[in-house]
Amino acid sequence: MGKDVTFRVFRGEPDENGVACGEMVDYTVEMDEGMVVLDVIHEIQAEHAPELSCRWNCKAGKCGSCSAEVNGKSRLMCMTRMSDIEVETPPGEPVVVKPMKSFPLTKDLVSDISWAYELNMKIPPLKGPEEKDWVFQQHEADRPQEFRSCIECMLCINTCHVIREHQLFDEFAGPRFFVRLANLEMHPMDTSDRLAQIKEEFGIGYCNITHCCTEVCPAGIKITDNAIIPLKERIVTEYYDPIAWVAKKIGLRK
Repeated sequence: MGKDVTFRVFRGEPDENGVACGEMVDYTVEMDEGMVVLDVIHEIQAEHAPELSCRWNCKAGKCGSCSAEVNGKSRLMCMTRMSDIEVETPPGEPVVVKPMKSFPLTKDLVSDISWAYELNMKIPPLKGPEEKDWVFQQHEADRPQEFRSCIECMLCINTCHVIREHQLFDEFAGPRFFVRLANLEMHPMDTSDRLAQIKEEFGIGYCNITHCCTEVCPAGIKITDNAIIPLKERIVTEYYDPIAWVAKKIGLRK
């Protein structure tokens, strides 16, 4: 028989004004070998609270659905092993599970991420040359390949202090969408110019390079170093580099 572990899980939903209301409820679950946090949530649903709401799908770290905060850290519940959680949780303390703080609450552990889908529609898609005989080098294809492993779990958005603490949803695209923008901007055949949009509408200047988004990415994408910093460099070259500005003016650079 496994030992019992207490989980303190958020239970609640928004009031008529959209303000999250609820309480932390304790559940005691008997541990089995190899369990992940999502297994525990399913056990709580089966044995204690069938009405507990939780979003999940693949249970393999590929769909990004089961994002939550476990012991104060943004994680995929399906990829967070209880053996690790038990080590980090102080003796006698419960394991704390909450919904993502940055997004509006739907119910219990389910967050409303509709903002992400609306923002996604504002990004101009890939636009290649009309001629279909596209030619580029392998290293040009390899560079943005990393960004395609994003599973849109939104953990990086939930961790980013610009959104988490300041709620700048209307001014800042956040790390997940800088990953998508970097994927498009670095595509060897893309002909669209999104730099003005990245600078003004998507507010990349708000990012102060804390690497917190990279630290929580379950896909291992180096968001800060490989996506955000290169985009910032392109903005600097386009708008603040006097030599590049002069070269563009006299027609030496497009």
